[in-house]
Amino acid sequence: MPDVQPHAGPHGPRAAALIGPYGSGKSTLCDALLEAAGGKPRREGETRTREPGTDTRLAHCQFLGESWALLDCPGSVEFLHETAMALAMADIAVVVAEPDPARTLALRPALALVEASGLPCIVFINKADTMTTPPQELVEALQAQTQLPLVPRQMPIMEGGKVVGYVDLVSEHAYRYRARLPSEIIRIPAGIADAEHAAHDALVDTLADRDDTLLEQVISGSTPTSGELFAHLRQDLAARNLAEVMFGAAELSHGVLRLWKSLRHDTPEATATAARLGIAPEGPPLAQVGKTSYAGQAGKLCYARVWRGPLRDGASAGQLRVGGIFTFAGPEMQKVPQAATGDLVALGRLEGATPGTVFGEGAAALTFPVPPPPVYALAIAAADRKDDVRLSAALQKLLEEDPALTLTRDTETGDTLLTGQGEAHLGHALDRLAKGWGLTVTTARPKLRLKETIRDTVLEHSRLKRQTGGHGQFADVKLEVAPRGRGEGFLFTDRITGGAVPRQYIPAVAAAAEEAMRKGPFGYPVVDVAVTLVDGTFHAVDSSDMAFRTATRNGIAEALAKSGPVLLEPIHHVTVTAPNMYTANVQRLLTGRRGQILGYGETPGQPGWDNTEALIPEAETHRMILELRSQTAGLGSFVHRFNHLAEAPPQLAERIARETAAKT
Repeated sequence: MPDVQPHAGPHGPRAAALIGPYGSGKSTLCDALLEAAGGKPRREGETRTREPGTDTRLAHCQFLGESWALLDCPGSVEFLHETAMALAMADIAVVVAEPDPARTLALRPALALVEASGLPCIVFINKADTMTTPPQELVEALQAQTQLPLVPRQMPIMEGGKVVGYVDLVSEHAYRYRARLPSEIIRIPAGIADAEHAAHDALVDTLADRDDTLLEQVISGSTPTSGELFAHLRQDLAARNLAEVMFGAAELSHGVLRLWKSLRHDTPEATATAARLGIAPEGPPLAQVGKTSYAGQAGKLCYARVWRGPLRDGASAGQLRVGGIFTFAGPEMQKVPQAATGDLVALGRLEGATPGTVFGEGAAALTFPVPPPPVYALAIAAADRKDDVRLSAALQKLLEEDPALTLTRDTETGDTLLTGQGEAHLGHALDRLAKGWGLTVTTARPKLRLKETIRDTVLEHSRLKRQTGGHGQFADVKLEVAPRGRGEGFLFTDRITGGAVPRQYIPAVAAAAEEAMRKGPFGYPVVDVAVTLVDGTFHAVDSSDMAFRTATRNGIAEALAKSGPVLLEPIHHVTVTAPNMYTANVQRLLTGRRGQILGYGETPGQPGWDNTEALIPEAETHRMILELRSQTAGLGSFVHRFNHLAEAPPQLAERIARETAAKT
């Protein structure tokens, strides 16, 4: 296949990210755009059987001689960070929506990412052939989910209750859809002529509100030309004063060419995007990695946006060296000798690079999306212990591919924890380990990080006396073991007088007392306990540090068992964010998980959403995200942090006691 020339045409290479919730038809739209640009024709019905995406797909094409990179992002909320990384590589976002007001709420996470990204935005209402809601009502429902003012670019033409075409509100030309063919220009139907003129005037007024020159022109009675309106629209779109709303049906290729033309005319140049990001136009090659992937025989690939080119194969910057430049104009990768400014390409063998890595110098202000905090965890281990080393290496590569995954070693429980955004997110990671590296991994619920303390004060006498020939072992201690206030920790003191225990042995007693707190009667660390060495005796020959350590450990083990041991569980402060129509559901969920509601209020910067704060046992946070999403149409999320320790409920303490007894 011939090399792609990404820099051909009057415009430089540009990139568009297609984002939106699962089921909105992003991948279908991406395929339709590629087909309209001369790509592989789609077979009828093939997109209807597509599985939900979990990775961003990169595709290259040429439209009217200009180079484009399309980023088809996954729709699940569990893979939102994939979308955020894609937006960091793009010049414009196309938010794909369904024509159902009840589904517009699902767009809020994607629209929030667009608002944070600083990118211009086009909202494409897909599946318009199934639309039954009046367009204005649909736009109003969408407007409730974003702070960007939404401006319809088109008015759908309805016949027999179905959308059969549209009127472009800028040019005031009408078009009738034809399946998989360019739309046919027609007269504006008489039945909608008045409504179309009103919608056109509303568009002009919206643009005039943001431009004094246009406002004066309108007030003077002068009619702005279509060219002038297109220029104002492009300017306002780039400045994020508004977002365009368009209609179509990707499955039938309706509205796809019109979307292409809007992208072609309204998408900022890569140099403008780079300037917005603080990148100077002059200087050596500069690129930023937006995604990494280990692709079988191809090895490691880094998807990177070239903000300043040309970037040539073999180029070096610091410790990084480019080992191949690839594009995806079709089913196979194509190797190219260099990438121009604006190209979005895959760089081969860029060892040490991770998402966000900058190749080159002069971009100190260049940032990258921060992964969301994890909300779901699994304890993992290799099914075959011989695979431990292979698993460790594979996990490191997996973490490079997906920064929203984290891997930690819990020093208290010994668990290796893989954490992420939900069951599907971690399931995808485990599937990658199996298919990409041939590793079978066992999973389990993370062990509880429990603690113990005591209720009562106990005075314990412990004596060690052993004679085995030669020097023996002797130590005698009287220990007072008492509870302390919650959170006060461990404290050792002594009240020895008259040399009952020589001073050189007291540090050994203190160290042994602290060591004894590592494991209490239930088998968990003991906290908030004071140990006092009250009295004791020694032997001039047989006493030693070791003897006093042993006597102390034995004495404290006995004392803890007698002092009313109590099991403590960690309590976390959680903040749950969800649409306010689900706040009651959220509160029921929290109280059903032994949570204590602290209060709720509107989420800052998100009208119509509430933050609910509560205290909840850590044990109840496992799988909470799954129930939360089921109760909030998939939109709820939460963050949590340790707050304090509290006495565990009797049923939990009794279960732990039975398990401890069974082990002894």
